Amino acid sequence: MSYMTNEWNGTEYFPIHDFHHVEFLVGNAKQAVHYYRSAFGFEPHAYCGPETGVRDKVSYVLKKNRQFFVFTTPLNSEHPGSDWLKKHGDGIYDIAFSVDCDQTAYDSCLSRGAVGVNKSTFTSDENGEYGISSIQTYGDTIHSFIEDANYSGLWAPGFDSLKLPEISNKDTSLITIDHIVGNVEEGKMDEWQEFYEKVFGFTTFIRFDETDISTQYSALKSIVVRSKNWKVKMPINEPAEGIKKSQIEEYLEFNEGAGVQHVAILTDDIIKSITALRANGVDFLDVPDTYYDNLENRVGEIDEDMDKLKQLKILVDRDDEGYLLQLFTKPLEDRPTLFIEIIQRKGSRGFGQGNFQALFESIEHEQELRGNL
Repeated sequence: MSYMTNEWNGTEYFPIHDFHHVEFLVGNAKQAVHYYRSAFGFEPHAYCGPETGVRDKVSYVLKKNRQFFVFTTPLNSEHPGSDWLKKHGDGIYDIAFSVDCDQTAYDSCLSRGAVGVNKSTFTSDENGEYGISSIQTYGDTIHSFIEDANYSGLWAPGFDSLKLPEISNKDTSLITIDHIVGNVEEGKMDEWQEFYEKVFGFTTFIRFDETDISTQYSALKSIVVRSKNWKVKMPINEPAEGIKKSQIEEYLEFNEGAGVQHVAILTDDIIKSITALRANGVDFLDVPDTYYDNLENRVGEIDEDMDKLKQLKILVDRDDEGYLLQLFTKPLEDRPTLFIEIIQRKGSRGFGQGNFQALFESIEHEQELRGNL
C-alpha cells in the first residue's frame, strides 16, 4: 500500500543535525577528485596521506557550499578498503551524520540492536577535539557519527589544507545533499525500514509499491525514512517481480550486494546548474521529447520556461505542497551502480513520483545498451 505523510511518528533518541559527509572508496582518489572538481564544481578542502604521516591511505576532502565529499584510496592490500573495492568497485562506503556526541549516538544505536564497526575515538590537536564512531547499515556501508563542534580546524586532526592547481569550469551552484538512496535485496526493504525506525528513531513518510513504480518490463518498491528535522532523508529501494531485470537487480548484481545507489544534490536554480554541468561534461539520462507534451497541463503553472526545461531535459513533478525539478546522471562508474541526482524543490517534499515512468524507461534503455535488461 502506498502512502505519504508529513506526520512525525518517530522517536529522537539523539539529535542528528544533518549529513556530515559521504566518503567514497575509490581506486585512484587523485583522478576521482579531478573529475568531481571539473565536472561538479567541488573545491579542494583538506587532505591526509603519507605527507601528513598517514601511511596506509590517502583521503581528499572536497567541498561545495554546505556539502563535503571525501575520496579515499587504500595504499596497500592490508587496508580493509582494498577488499571493499575489490568486491564493489568505486562507490560510497560511509554516510556520515553530524551529532552532538558521537559516543552517545554510538551507544544509543547499539542498545537497540545496531552492529558497531568503530568504537568512539577522540583525537585532538591545536584546533580542538574531534570524535568519530561508526555502525553498520545495509550491505558493506557504514554510518559514522561525527562530533566536531569543538574542533576549529579544516577537517580533522591529521589533515592539512588541500592545494591543487586551478581548473577552468562553469559554476554548478550545487548547495547541499538533499537525500541519499540505497538499494537492497528483494524482501529486505521492510527489514531496513524497521532498522532505521528502531535504531535511529526515524519515521517513514513515503512508501511506494510496484504499482507506483513500474514499466512494461520491471518494477520496484521504495520507502523513505527521515530524521525529525527533515535534514536526513533516505529512500531505500528493493526490486519487485517483473518480466525482465530491473535497474535495482542490475545494481545489486554489479555492486555484489546492497549499497548506495545515488546522492541527490540540492540546487536553487536547476536551469543554471544543469546548463553548467552539461558544459562541464556531465552525461545525463535522456528524456524523450514526448515527455514535454502537455507538461503544463500535468504540472500546472511553474516559474521556469518550458522550452528551456525541454532543451535541458529537466523533469518536473507536482504534489499537494508544490513542485520539484530533477535530472539524473548516467552511472558515474564503469560498473552501472552509483549516479547523482540534481534536484530543486519549489515547496514539494516528494521524490518525483510523476516522473517514475519516464525515468525508468530511460534507465531501461541504458540497461538494454549494456545487455543487462
